[in-house]
Amino acid sequence: MTATPHSAASDPASGRTTRATTARDTTGSTVTSSTVTGGATSSGPANSGPTSSDAVVTGAVHLGAGKIRELYAVGDRLLLVASDRISAFDYVLDTPIPDKGRILTQLSLWWFERLADLVPNHVISADPEQYPAELAGDVEALRGRSMLCERLDMLLIECVARGYLTGSGLAEYRASGTVCGLPLPEGLVDGSRLDEPVFTPAAKAELGEHDENVSFGEVAKRTGAAVAEELRRLTLSVYAAARELALDRGIILADTKFEFGRRPDGTIVLADEVLTPDSSRFWPADRWQPGRAQQSFDKQFVRDWLTSPESGWDPKSDQPPPPLPDEVVERTRDRYVEAYERLTGRRFQ
Repeated sequence: MTATPHSAASDPASGRTTRATTARDTTGSTVTSSTVTGGATSSGPANSGPTSSDAVVTGAVHLGAGKIRELYAVGDRLLLVASDRISAFDYVLDTPIPDKGRILTQLSLWWFERLADLVPNHVISADPEQYPAELAGDVEALRGRSMLCERLDMLLIECVARGYLTGSGLAEYRASGTVCGLPLPEGLVDGSRLDEPVFTPAAKAELGEHDENVSFGEVAKRTGAAVAEELRRLTLSVYAAARELALDRGIILADTKFEFGRRPDGTIVLADEVLTPDSSRFWPADRWQPGRAQQSFDKQFVRDWLTSPESGWDPKSDQPPPPLPDEVVERTRDRYVEAYERLTGRRFQ
């Protein structure tokens, strides 16, 4: 297998980008190759212990793991299984967030259905009862947190769409007045809405490195001009549709990242997770106030606690983070559930 990077987390959701090592299997599909110990991954500086949500799949070949997902081969297909693990500051934490993997999976599936007219996706089925016979013994472990997917030749570009200025985009803007080299108007602040959404791609980095924001011209060099144009078109059209839908539900989609792959016939397909609190910044519209950090539907409670005196932990140290207190776990879960319920209009069960 030839080593090549694949996403584990991205700036739109976290303000930074981190990476697990990956490889291409013999079909050209991209898979992670971080080691797995007791159901946890070593994709961050510290290796987390096993969590109760790490599904043990006996009827498939384990290919590898990301910070959140386990990847299995099932014949000529791939099985993605989302755990309840949570990462922060490049660490996979010891404390899981109950139901997080189910929320991410169900929200991704909801978005895939609504975006199907804009772009095809990699999902074959999310019903374990319909999975191949070799997974019959794993139905309960897989229910609600897994997707049986096509194998794709993944395009090694993080396709980021930004409609608001924050995160690493804000840092670059303050330094140069640009985002990924694109000039922006003067006077913007943290949380400012952009006149038009922008495509700000990033190139995937090697193990232990951060993704690098790159220009559109660099994307064209790496993928070819026609593919680069299609990636930009798809990214902005999907973001525009999702932003409108989210705003109707009282949520601002500030930015998000997409990953795309190609079928053997060259068709570009939307893959991985899509428009979740782990891959996007969702803000409550009624509390949006440019000029300050925005409230969000993600793991901000975790990051805030870890950097508070209460945790006693220094993110600059070489020590792993401490376990999360029950209150932080509960409030973080509540934010993920609220995002799911407000977006979908369904009660999470």
